[in-house]
Amino acid sequence: MIAAILALAVTTGIFLILAVALLIAERYLVNYGSCLVRINEGSVEFEQDGGGTLLAALYEHKVFIPSACGGKGSCGYCKVIVMQGGGPLLPTETPYINRSEVKAGVRLACQVKIKQPMELKLSEDLLNVREFKSRVSLIRELTHDIREVNLELIEPEEIKQRPGQYIQILAPGPDGPVFRAYSISSPAYETRKVQLVVRLVPGGIASTYIHNLRQGDEVIFTGPFGEFRLSEDSGKAVICVGGGAGMAPISNIIHTIYRRWPDRPCWLFFGCRTTNDVFYLDKFKKLAEKHPNFKVVYGLSDPLEEDEKWDGDTGFIHLSVDKRLPIQQSRQAFLCGPPPMIEAVTEVLKDKGLRDEDIFYDKF
Repeated sequence: MIAAILALAVTTGIFLILAVALLIAERYLVNYGSCLVRINEGSVEFEQDGGGTLLAALYEHKVFIPSACGGKGSCGYCKVIVMQGGGPLLPTETPYINRSEVKAGVRLACQVKIKQPMELKLSEDLLNVREFKSRVSLIRELTHDIREVNLELIEPEEIKQRPGQYIQILAPGPDGPVFRAYSISSPAYETRKVQLVVRLVPGGIASTYIHNLRQGDEVIFTGPFGEFRLSEDSGKAVICVGGGAGMAPISNIIHTIYRRWPDRPCWLFFGCRTTNDVFYLDKFKKLAEKHPNFKVVYGLSDPLEEDEKWDGDTGFIHLSVDKRLPIQQSRQAFLCGPPPMIEAVTEVLKDKGLRDEDIFYDKF
């Protein structure tokens, strides 16, 4: 038995040594030379020494794409279309890429190594992403674990964003800097600042960093990113459903709507555990007084004894959506919160006639 264990240990050790040796050989002995990387038929192109990851090369040349895990291949956000030069699909990519994406040439930029000239295809939105330097101008505690953080832009001085988009904050980590995504809370018409609503995640690298920021601190971020697209049809009703820090994109959408379309129908459903987790309710009630087509529904899922005076809904927020949202034509929905909430609300909305293409969501 002991001999078998020793043999297994020796075999495993040999494989590990060989793997490390191969990595070292590729890093220091294999010379791929300088490789041309072309994006969108040459609208952007650059020369890059071969051997490194495509993600690192893109960031080095100020082409910023989403990446929440720091290039470790665990988030699946850094998708690009590789038309030529990417090599075979790797096992580390397959969990994040479906069959139709494989056919289209979608790859994870953090897993693809530059070894030859490459042709890429990116959305124009990503090519418009910029790196911003900002300064903390205001911090407000909204609940025991959620803070509102306002960032005044330094360079560039303005940002153009669609309601519901997000930025990626650069935060210091134990193994080096990391990017983490946070939705923009400030409305699209406020171009000189970015407001965030950030919940403190125990042990979270970026949320801990953000919660420790002080007024005057400088913050680097990239953006904007995101696929939320608010319809330009003022007659199309909007449904917003969120919980916790999922308030951020919802607040952006709602304030943008009522700056531009004062009479547009909009529903806000927001879930909290107890009254200790309620924020922005008074602000939205005042907005509803000015705009009768704006309906506000907050619900408590786990009310405490001291919440007995609560006059809003109780129960999970998808139940409020099911009970209060009327069935009508021409609507779109924006959801932001924990995955179970997203899934439950999506089912309710589909039962009420919404199509998949009319439901946008971010899971946190």
